[in-house]
Amino acid sequence: MAENFTTSTDTQLTSFGEIEVAPEVLEVIAGIAANQVDGVYAMQGKLASGVTELFGKVDHTKGVHLTSDEDGLKVDVYCYLKYGARVPEVSTEIQLGIKEQILHMTDIELSEVNIHVAGIVPEKSAIQDLLDLNTEEDELA
Repeated sequence: MAENFTTSTDTQLTSFGEIEVAPEVLEVIAGIAANQVDGVYAMQGKLASGVTELFGKVDHTKGVHLTSDEDGLKVDVYCYLKYGARVPEVSTEIQLGIKEQILHMTDIELSEVNIHVAGIVPEKSAIQDLLDLNTEEDELA
């Protein structure tokens, strides 16, 4: 989950006062941006996020981990891709989407966006497609 940050990248001083962005906000932005990329099946979550989704609440921070070090803010994204998706292209699109959205919405520059592909999810064939009951056995032979 999100850590408490003491860097100057999450707080800005304006003429009206101070603007502070919570780390959870950055995780939500990154999660939504990653889910919008074509080829992403789902984000990798934990048991707790799976239970909350059973009750109808979407956890946008699922699969997104934010860390801070001397180089800056880093985002690690753990996701499942659809079968047939080109992994390098989808991963690059996720990286660019997350960097652009966080910069656009918060004016915070990320130092790294790391993509971890947890698995590939094959398309499921419908049982009706596998067992076409309208076809005679003689036609199949």
